[in-house]
Formats: sequence, C-alpha cells, structure tokens
Amino acid sequence: MRSYKMSWRLTDRTTFTPRGPIYRNPYAFHQSHIEMEKIFKVWAYKEGELPIFHGGPMNNIYSIEGQIMDEIESRKSQFLARNPNEALVFFLPVSVVSIRHYLYKSRSDYDRRIIQDVVTDYIAALSNKYPYWNRSSGADHFFVSCHDWAPDVSATNPKLYEHFIRVLCNANSSEGFQPERDVSLPEINIPYYHLGPPLVGQPPENRSILAFFAGGNHGHVRKYLFDIWEGKDEEIKVLNYLPKTLNYSDLMSRAKFCLCPSGYEVASPRIVESISAGCVPVIVSDHYVLPFSDVLDWSKFSVEVPVAKVPEIKKILEAIGMDEYLKLQKMVMKVQRHFIIHRPSKPYDLIDMVFHSVWLRRLNVKLS
Repeated sequence: MRSYKMSWRLTDRTTFTPRGPIYRNPYAFHQSHIEMEKIFKVWAYKEGELPIFHGGPMNNIYSIEGQIMDEIESRKSQFLARNPNEALVFFLPVSVVSIRHYLYKSRSDYDRRIIQDVVTDYIAALSNKYPYWNRSSGADHFFVSCHDWAPDVSATNPKLYEHFIRVLCNANSSEGFQPERDVSLPEINIPYYHLGPPLVGQPPENRSILAFFAGGNHGHVRKYLFDIWEGKDEEIKVLNYLPKTLNYSDLMSRAKFCLCPSGYEVASPRIVESISAGCVPVIVSDHYVLPFSDVLDWSKFSVEVPVAKVPEIKKILEAIGMDEYLKLQKMVMKVQRHFIIHRPSKPYDLIDMVFHSVWLRRLNVKLS
C-alpha cells in the first residue's frame, strides 16, 4: 500500500496557527491556547499506590487513560506545577481500568460499588488533608478514564461530584455527561511499540470503496448496522471482523467514508483510525458528545448519521457530491494533527487538546 504525503508538518509552537473552517473560531482558539501555555498548571496528588493509582493501560483499547496519566506524572509536561499552590487544576491519578482489573473477583462481576467506593474514599482522604477540594467543591479537579464504567463513579453521590471535571471516553449526554463541565476524551486503540494508528492512506482518486466497517457485533447500533448492511452491498462494505486474507488498514485507506458506529457505549476508536487513514468518518451514534467540540467544527470533516437512518446510509453518502467529498477529505487531513499522540506532548496534539478542554472548563470556576 502506498502512503501519500500528509498535508501538515509538526514544527515548534511558534509556527503553527489554527486557521480554516475546521475551527469554530480559529482566532479565539489560538488566543486561548496562548493563554493556556502561560497559566495552565496541573498538580497530581501523590497519595495512593500502584497498581490502582498513578498508572493505567498504555496500550490497547483503554490506553489513552494511561497515556495521559503517565504524561502528567512523568514530570516531562510543560504544564506540571512545581507545588500545589501554583496549580490551576488538580489531577486525581485514579485508574478505573486498574480498579476493574485488580479488585474485581471475575470478569462477570458488574458491581460498580467497588469503583465508586475507591474514588469516593480517595477524595475524602484528600479533602481531609488538603484545602483544595473543599474550596472549589472539586470544580478545579479532574480525572481521566476511558473505561465504559467511568461515568458510574459519581452515581452514588451526585452532590459530591456536582462540579468535578470528568474526562471520559464514554461521553453520552443521555447518561449524565454534561458538556459544559465534562470533557469528551477520544478513544484510541494504541498498539504495542506505537503511539497510535498509522498515518497512511490513498489519495481521493484511489479510494474505490464508498464506505467501510469491520468489527464486533456488540451493542444495539452495530447489530442494526449488521442486520441492514452485512454482505448486502459491495459499496457499503460491512464485515463482522475480517478474514485473514484482508487487511484492515488497507481497506480503511481505500475507503472514501469509514463507518464509526457505537459499540456497547457511544465512543469508538474508529473515529481516530478513520482520521489517521484520511477517511471521512461517518459517526453513527446518538447522544455522543464529540471530542474537542468547543473548538472543532465536526461538520467540516465528518458526517453524522442518526441511528434511525442506518438503512439510508448509502443514499446519504451518495448524495454527497465529489466536490463536497473532496472538501471533507481535505479537512480530515488538516485535523489529523489534533488526534496524534506524542510523548512528551506537543502543542495542539491529542493530549494537548485534552488539556485545553480541561482549561476551558477551569476558566468558568471561581474559587470561594
């Protein structure tokens, strides 16, 4: 497979300026980012021990949780506070994935109370030792989790978590995710020895597949997608996993549109995979708050299809003329820089964008 030259080049922070229609307001975003680099400082609490605290998965489906935790605690981030008194936000280094892995008796145990109790007890210990949680009711505190169960952390005591910033992959507005307070975290499947899916793809003229999806048949959205499209149409290539004779990255790189349906929960790593492959993501999910929506205009580089219109996917995509498709695909290439991970993080990359999302919510907080 031939990869083609990407439309951007990462340089130092002084040379890149957000411009173009992928941004809701590029000037405001740029100015906000400049201010963030001056003021934004994160303090990670030191309490707690591995493996439940201070470490998370660095690879596979929940890996963004561990990558961001490691970025903060590696002491290489430019946003690290030297002491808690200079911090603008406070990070709770709790890994929901690790709690699920180490404290549950079996994979079939679905009792959320263990996770809830661990996080609530941790907050109680911190608030008794330090003044920071109490002075803001947790509004300048955040944690990061990509596990499906993470939103349930706050279910037992909503008042305690009323102002707490939750950075979640499972950003479902119908299940309590509040965009004005919470942060939508991109889900990304990081393979071993890499920091994300490969930046490969074919130019638009070589993309012969109208739409492509391959994955497990789990969750009602995917079940509906498979019922309607699996094996029904060569132009809408929907496969329940891939036979060994086919290559996932190759198919994605040769598709004009890549279908990104919800699984058990609303988020899907296929959105980042699509963008990395230069394939226009088709988001098939109701109630999903898309990442970085404060600054990115997703309508300029993706297509949203309500679940009820799954039978109309081909009609919807065929109605997108070539000129419109080329604009969408060009914008996909431009937005790639915001969905790439670097370690340490670089300005405007994925981790930096997550910090900016936290920064925007912190601006609304007035300390008592």
